[in-house]
Amino acid sequence: MTVTQHIITIALLVVVTVLTRFLPFWVFSENRETPGFIIYIGKFLPAAVFSMLIVYCLRNVDFIGGNHGLPEIICILITAVLHLWKRQTLLSIGVGTISYMILIQLIR
Repeated sequence: MTVTQHIITIALLVVVTVLTRFLPFWVFSENRETPGFIIYIGKFLPAAVFSMLIVYCLRNVDFIGGNHGLPEIICILITAVLHLWKRQTLLSIGVGTISYMILIQLIR
């Protein structure tokens, strides 16, 4: 790609990113009531996304042989308990990730 093509590509990416960030505020202004469908999605979509992530992360774990998925189970419990206790998403994800990295080195 030429320098001009790089500049055009970056400019388009900036415009699309800004548009996707501001579009919800323009469409759902304070003067209008939020549609029920959007409220429904906002209520249930986060849980569905996290459920899909858990299934995706555990898809190759062998619960029958080896260590029976022990590091994964322990770290899921650590993450869940810490999140329910502190309600800090970054803290619970960070501690869960660090715990997993330590446990897979010790247990496997």
